Amino acid sequence: MVKSGYRFSLTSKVILVCVFSSVIPVFICCWLLGVDAIKTALSVIFTAILSSLLAHRLSGKLVQGITSLETGLLNFKDGELSTLLAYNHNDELGHLCQLYNQTAKQLRQEKQWVYQRELMLDKVLQNAPQAVLLVNDNDFIVYSNHSARDFFNASTALEGEKISALLSKAPQQIINAVNKGVDGLFILDKTEQEPQTWHLSMGRLLLNNQHHRLFVFKQLTRELSRQEVEVWKKVIRIISHELNNSLGPMSSMLHSAQLLTQKVDEPRLKRVFTTIEERIKHLNEFVQGYGRFAKLPPPKITTVDWHSLLDQLQSQWQFNFDLQKDITTKADQTQIEQLLINLLKNAHESESLAEHISLKVTQDSLGTHINVSDKGKGMSETVMVSALIPFYSTKVAGSGLGLALCREIVEAHHGQISLHNRDVGGISVFVSLP
Repeated sequence: MVKSGYRFSLTSKVILVCVFSSVIPVFICCWLLGVDAIKTALSVIFTAILSSLLAHRLSGKLVQGITSLETGLLNFKDGELSTLLAYNHNDELGHLCQLYNQTAKQLRQEKQWVYQRELMLDKVLQNAPQAVLLVNDNDFIVYSNHSARDFFNASTALEGEKISALLSKAPQQIINAVNKGVDGLFILDKTEQEPQTWHLSMGRLLLNNQHHRLFVFKQLTRELSRQEVEVWKKVIRIISHELNNSLGPMSSMLHSAQLLTQKVDEPRLKRVFTTIEERIKHLNEFVQGYGRFAKLPPPKITTVDWHSLLDQLQSQWQFNFDLQKDITTKADQTQIEQLLINLLKNAHESESLAEHISLKVTQDSLGTHINVSDKGKGMSETVMVSALIPFYSTKVAGSGLGLALCREIVEAHHGQISLHNRDVGGISVFVSLP
């Protein structure tokens, strides 16, 4: 078997070695014994033919085994691990071929395991809330997940696009964060949404002998809000507990005092008791209101009946509504009703005329969108920043829980709520429910 790049094949070398090894001793023996030239030549030719035939036969198995190993290694090189070697002779080459087959089976199992792990990793990354981009050393995007496409408002896959071209269409805050070249936070302003806090994490890795850059964008707005709300809830529970511990004995003592002074004809004393009773009642309502915020139950998800919900709201408040047809919203209808009651109540208390208060409900592929608008006095930027924080209120008799409860309901549904001043005056509250 002659291979390109080699002058002699292995079989030829084995035959030549065997022929020379057998011919030379025969020639020396004939010369020492004084055999004539013709017989010597015949003996040498016969010996050469016999040794070459025997060498060819003996080297056949060796060549067959080596050829099998060569074929198997070429399959390894091409990434083909399903082919096994058929050489099974009971010799050293047969043992090597058995080891090859065992190795191929093990590598095939490991390849299948790695493939399954890659599928699982891709599934996790594609459904991760973090936006993930992988860019090669030529600045081309080689991997992106669904969150990355949503983050950059892309309608198609980002693979194959240059990172510079993608950033040229992105908000300036993202461009500045990427150009810094270090991990950090940045604020992203979006239309009809509250400003969002994002964290950019960057890293470098070697993949397929090529340097890549990894960008991971993680939204922290919801996490920071949840931590803030949890702190407020803890404060509210402590305050409610302490007030309840005092209000119970105060009510009991007031009742006892009223019984003891029933026969005392003193108008001023009655006014004192009446005032104390009213303040205790007010404090009880105060504690109950904050308790509802601190102990908001998890949403009971059902299909919202928008028509009956809006009819019920219109029996309490006057407003104009625009309801898109064929809306299917999965949410807790009782909590959504409470949300809309608070928003409509605020709109009516904003000094807006009733005919200028509107409620609009639409739906798209991202979810259900609610917009409550009025033409009242609006809010200053300072007030708007703190409007969703518990206890904060600009009203004299306000508890500061209305919008905070709205925010808690929306975030319990994994949605978003934001407030914006309108150009025509008043406030627009945008709510998105996924």
